[in-house]
Amino acid sequence: MMILRKSSDWHPADIIAALRKKGTTMAALSRKSGLNSSTLANALTRAWPKGEWLIAECLGIHPSKIWPSRYFDKNTGALIDRKNKMRSNRARKGRKAEQLERCYESIILWKH
Repeated sequence: MMILRKSSDWHPADIIAALRKKGTTMAALSRKSGLNSSTLANALTRAWPKGEWLIAECLGIHPSKIWPSRYFDKNTGALIDRKNKMRSNRARKGRKAEQLERCYESIILWKH
């Protein structure tokens, strides 16, 4: 009988240490990615595909190596494609542009 050893997620301190070994910090990577300095730390404690990918890319590995519990199906063990859960910058910018446009329209209507 073959027993498969279940790998566990990296400890948050190990992720932080790995980033330090690469010459950066969680806050610096967060700012470099256009986020608030503390935002990227959310990926350490809860599932957030964008943050996971930013950290993993900085470390030069796939996020499934850091968070196997988030990237492998518990029943089948198959790799889950979580990249499709990330919002693109285009979608985010598009949404903000729509909000601004609606805001401007309401200002114009209010003035008339």
